[in-house]
Amino acid sequence: MKKHDVPVGEFKWLTLVSPEDEAGVEVLLEPAEHPAARPFQAALFADGIPLTSFAVDDVQSEYERLRALGVRFTQEPTEMGPVTTAVLDDTCGNLIQLSNYRG
Repeated sequence: MKKHDVPVGEFKWLTLVSPEDEAGVEVLLEPAEHPAARPFQAALFADGIPLTSFAVDDVQSEYERLRALGVRFTQEPTEMGPVTTAVLDDTCGNLIQLSNYRG
């Protein structure tokens, strides 16, 4: 759900939070009007590189929860030494990684 909607000239400064935890993680949505923004975003996506990563307590359970909600993953939970990751498609041209470090 939208938390902040602040006009900044031609654009807005928008943040989103989960309706289940309004005091939780707040995601800032940035305008993509800079000439380098769209080619950079497309190149990361084409190369399978996540734009950002969120640490979670249990990648497998988050993967299952989000898949049940219809989220499409490009990488299922994968163990890489002490780290487990999964990658989802945010449907806006970005890949998002979920990760957990068991150090």
